[in-house]
Amino acid sequence: MNSHLIDNISNTVLNNFVDRDKYSAVGGLSASLVANESANTNVYRILKNELQMCDDFIFAVAFITKAGLSQFLSVFQDLDKRGVRGRILTSTYLWFNQPEVFKILINIPNIDVRIYTGKDQKTAEPLPFHAKGYMFSHENGYNSAIIGSSNLTSNAIMKNYEWNLRVTSLDNAEITKNISDQIEAEWDRGIELTDAWIEEYTELYKKNHPKLIAAADVAESTEVYQIDSKIVPNKMQKAALDQLTELRQSGKQKGLIISATGTGKTYLGAFDVRSFKPKRFLFVAHREQILQKSLESFYKVIGGNRNDYGIYSGNNREGLDKKYVFATVQTLSKPENLALFAKDSFDYVLFDEAHHLGASMHQRIFEYFTPKFCLGMTATPERTDNFNVYKLFNYDIAYEIRLQDALEENMLCPFYYYGVEDYELNGETIDDTTSLQRLVSEERADYIVRQTKYYGYSGDKLHGLVFCSRKDEAKGIAELLSKRGYKSIALTGEDGIARRDEVVGQLEVGVIDYIVTVDIFNEGIDIPCVNQVVMLRNTESSIVFVQQLGRGLRKFKDKEYVTIIDFIGNYKNNYLIPIALTGDKSHSKDSARDSVDLEPIFGTSVINFTKIAKERIYKSISQSNLTLKKKLHDEYMNVKNKLGRVPLMCDLQRDSIDQSVIASKYKQYNAFLLAMDEEEFVLTPFQEQVLSFVTVELSNGLRKHELLLLNALLQGELTDEQYVQILKEAGCYVNDAVLGSVDRILSLAFFDDKSKPNKVSYGDTEITEHHAGNYRFNDKIKAELTNNDFKVLFEDAIKTGLLKAEQYDASQPFTIGCRYERKDACRLLNFNKRVPGQNIGGYFIDKDHDTCPIFITYHKSENISETIQYGDYFKNPSVMHMYSKNKRRIEGAEIQKLYRGVEEGKPALDMHMFVKKSDDEGTSFIYLGPCEIIKGSMQQEFSRRQDGKEDPIVSMDLKLAVPVDADRYYMLTEK
Repeated sequence: MNSHLIDNISNTVLNNFVDRDKYSAVGGLSASLVANESANTNVYRILKNELQMCDDFIFAVAFITKAGLSQFLSVFQDLDKRGVRGRILTSTYLWFNQPEVFKILINIPNIDVRIYTGKDQKTAEPLPFHAKGYMFSHENGYNSAIIGSSNLTSNAIMKNYEWNLRVTSLDNAEITKNISDQIEAEWDRGIELTDAWIEEYTELYKKNHPKLIAAADVAESTEVYQIDSKIVPNKMQKAALDQLTELRQSGKQKGLIISATGTGKTYLGAFDVRSFKPKRFLFVAHREQILQKSLESFYKVIGGNRNDYGIYSGNNREGLDKKYVFATVQTLSKPENLALFAKDSFDYVLFDEAHHLGASMHQRIFEYFTPKFCLGMTATPERTDNFNVYKLFNYDIAYEIRLQDALEENMLCPFYYYGVEDYELNGETIDDTTSLQRLVSEERADYIVRQTKYYGYSGDKLHGLVFCSRKDEAKGIAELLSKRGYKSIALTGEDGIARRDEVVGQLEVGVIDYIVTVDIFNEGIDIPCVNQVVMLRNTESSIVFVQQLGRGLRKFKDKEYVTIIDFIGNYKNNYLIPIALTGDKSHSKDSARDSVDLEPIFGTSVINFTKIAKERIYKSISQSNLTLKKKLHDEYMNVKNKLGRVPLMCDLQRDSIDQSVIASKYKQYNAFLLAMDEEEFVLTPFQEQVLSFVTVELSNGLRKHELLLLNALLQGELTDEQYVQILKEAGCYVNDAVLGSVDRILSLAFFDDKSKPNKVSYGDTEITEHHAGNYRFNDKIKAELTNNDFKVLFEDAIKTGLLKAEQYDASQPFTIGCRYERKDACRLLNFNKRVPGQNIGGYFIDKDHDTCPIFITYHKSENISETIQYGDYFKNPSVMHMYSKNKRRIEGAEIQKLYRGVEEGKPALDMHMFVKKSDDEGTSFIYLGPCEIIKGSMQQEFSRRQDGKEDPIVSMDLKLAVPVDADRYYMLTEK
């Protein structure tokens, strides 16, 4: 065993068992607690990442649920493509595992399953099997084991209070060898899972499983709480009702509720009407089916005489004289029908799906009646037709809860989203131009059925919706699915309401398995039983994507989750998928990529992409232009419509276009406004230069220090002591180096010499002056701030920066996991001058401050120069094996500067590591933390050039102070 490995083992043991502060665990050997701490740190994420990187695995786990197993189906599928097999040992203990679980397990092609059969040696009675262990083997000779309290259930791996010990060792280590031997012994005694065994178990399960009290239909009871037969508001509804009351108390006559589909908007309306006690009430919707269900919900909440409720629609005019009238837009909007009602007939009017109020029929009703209060409810207020629903309700938003928030609050049925690659034939994949013949081919239908069967659904019976892109495709797919035993009916815009309702009824009672449609079920349809949504179309808009996803999000009895299977072809609009899933409106490519890489979790809803599907989305993100003027204009108008005024940059930053987009494309906010056809502010060229400086260099929020100084100077001059106190109160790190850097930044001295083009664009005037212990604005800047237009935008740029700064840890120069460019590192490491990126290259030693940022592109392009084609790689999450620049020798001055102090255990350089996966990610790198060269790891090597000659190069191991988190590590190292 070499001395380097011995040092690693020694340090790991000392870290784990003696002193974690004094010693660091390196070399991949570790022991740690795994618990469900957050959406980013839980048992599920650790298991998933271990699976993604392993070469084989075995689970010994007593209890498995469909939900727990389903969360890993995409990973199992990718492992199968890699030729990786696994084993699962489980049990029949307490009859917990449902037969459906075994039916899923037996259909996972690369997993062998056995059932525990251990017996007591004295009595020969079956032993209860209550193990929870997961083991993974890796090609580098390491084994990982996770042993503890977590069964393979959704709750146990995501939200329950669970404790598990994770141990990583070499493959013949005592602890993992003991665990492995125990599992193997039980595996050898286990019964192989077969179809015959499942059939027998199913009958025994029916007899032995504890009889559960039949749950009532929760399609409605999950939207409210029912106590002693009295319906009371849920958490969201209570908050919304309080705000509606406050709105009316302030004299407002209109209000808008923005609430995700399935969160109980109808009951919310009923609760508010009950509180308002109107003499007459009008509910307006665009479908009679909605009216009938809404009427029943209102009656449950308000009660009273059932004859006081009536529908006014088509041939049903019973509601004409009722106290509570439920009317369709189509019927009520006719002038002759409106004339039957006095303008003040209703003192409370509620418009369902209020985003449709831009249509002439809706407008006619809205403008006709004069109620004391009017409420609009919608899940999608954003429009692409420039209609402003906010204006109709005087910009008074009573309450807002979006999809991701509703999932976090457990108000909706969780979804398991699987982004899988669409069918490929002879190297050709489905794309925007694929012919109908290929879309409805027998081969594609077989592939679709394999995937839908593999990913399954929650519940005893399939109730599926399939979204297609063309009418002919919908009809063809419905025929092909029916031919394969999944009875399906196609519905398109050609089918009337009666036909649609008939088919929906057939889906609900299980007469058919799928409704195959083109867009008509995006909204205005409520089918709570839907437990599988299949997307066979290009994502044209994030609004439509969320609407279609939302068809399955209503809670329903026996439905633990809804399965979303998105067949991803080579579509240009694939970049919209992560944007829609996360609700991200930043228009930032970095943000979109992070969503794909990290696969965020909302509540217990999970997002999974197969490797190929990910690659297709990456390609779309790289090739897309998220900052096209039209895209930015649409987003800008949504915010403007919501606010009822011209937004400032800080307004956009809160929940919309990111500052980085404006800074990179327009330099300063007034230029952006002009591009949006706004002429709100008038600036001089000098004022534009100053705003460009603040926006580009400071409003990114990477460092609060300059922003806090500028913000304080708006109130007047301040002393050194006052400034330092402001920094400390804001939680900022303070030292002479950073204070000197602030001076250089705000005097523009930092941008001198080789960065002269930047100085020209920013002007030559210092922003602030620092003399004799006092800070003040430069006289010219002070004079310009008397101009209101300039002052508003100057203050806005500062506010935006402080808002962005909330994403970063102000107590440190960098925040682990955040993205930085080379130029950012120059500033945040207090360089005297900005160094051009090409001069920094892979690393740069700043001799003035003994700092060295290191920039590593993990997967380098094959087209780059052979002189920088270094093979840097992670040895494990704590250690990066890095190569020096070309033509370097250990005894050379540069390498000696890097290594100075390492032998003595006191490295002279303050080193920081930044990594990006590839050049496709642009110019930003992810900060992984401070690092140092491992003593004795430097080696002289030689790189061979194409001409056959060799150049000297030095390799070394860098130890990170904080190991790379599992998700980020897999994302960076995945090929």
